Amino acid sequence: MAAKQKDPVLVVVQLTGGNDYLNTVVPYNNPLYRDNRKAVGIGDNQILRLDKDYGFPSFLAPMKQFWDDGKLAVMHGVGYLDSPRSHFRSMDIWHTCEADKVGTEGWLGRVVREIDPRKENVVTAVSFGPCLFRALAAPGVPVACVAGPLETYGFLPAIQEKAQRQAVLDRFSRMYTPIPGSGVMEYMATTGLDSLKGADILKVAPAKYSSEIKYPDTPIARKLKGIAQVHFADLGTRVFYCDHGSFDTHAGQGPLHANLWTSVSEGLEALMADLRAHDKADNVIILMFSEFGRRVRDNGSGTDHGAAGVTFVIGERVKGGHYGNMPSLEAGKLVQGDLNPNMDFRGIYSTILDKWLHMDPVRIVNGTYDQLAFLN
Repeated sequence: MAAKQKDPVLVVVQLTGGNDYLNTVVPYNNPLYRDNRKAVGIGDNQILRLDKDYGFPSFLAPMKQFWDDGKLAVMHGVGYLDSPRSHFRSMDIWHTCEADKVGTEGWLGRVVREIDPRKENVVTAVSFGPCLFRALAAPGVPVACVAGPLETYGFLPAIQEKAQRQAVLDRFSRMYTPIPGSGVMEYMATTGLDSLKGADILKVAPAKYSSEIKYPDTPIARKLKGIAQVHFADLGTRVFYCDHGSFDTHAGQGPLHANLWTSVSEGLEALMADLRAHDKADNVIILMFSEFGRRVRDNGSGTDHGAAGVTFVIGERVKGGHYGNMPSLEAGKLVQGDLNPNMDFRGIYSTILDKWLHMDPVRIVNGTYDQLAFLN
């Protein structure tokens, strides 16, 4: 009997705050890097060389291992035209794929609606973080948002007595029963009731989870472990989302950037080891992005908001390597002192949508963009 085909799963890790591209994928042989990074440059003795042009700082050692295994794709110069260098606006553009106006739907919200148009599974998308990320927000699309440890997630977790808890939940559902034509309240009501269902479904995941992999005791690693728990429980979740930050390194960048990336890379190392140990890795890819890169020249202690950045995709089905080219560091080719984006982020989304999730990317990203070959 043929093995059942596993549905493709997408994990998104948002590096909130504007990750410093040049200190993540270091152009260590380019003298302009040293000229511009007097205060925060990565020393030659701290660089793990990927090839003759680029290297990772030593605190990205797990990422270097993904590279060596051929499971890490590095997308260079990612962004969009006329970057506003505003955290809020730039993140909104990445979340909605609307660069010219304020979008009303998140791109992943559209994805979830396409995967499950009848809302038959309210945990098709699961988010780990303090709020619903804009990328997942779309009218009528349920998303289970886990703000803390999965073991304590749910509505009224302190009420253990089943009949009492059910009575409270019934009262809640009646209070917010959708009224036809009620607009916002109807949306809030259906979202709240879907969340009630999602909480009860997800609470089974920790009990089903057993692993010898030890995750670091960091916020991002705890989120990634929660993703593994839900994925292993086979609840039909297709989209996972979490964040880490802040990467807004205007001052004291050296230790701050290193600590942030140590947490991310070690958490990803544990997640990938967990997925592989449980034969759950072959249908998962991880997309990692930040809303923009940072200025080419440091400010004496850190770096300020920039334009082009770097995006990563990790997974067993990923064809590792460099995609695109790092924009020129020459002063005359910078835009307001920033690297000039030469790869539209929507091309990366389009590749994932077409080649991984097997759906038409045009209506999700609002247009046609050049795709890349980072998926086998």
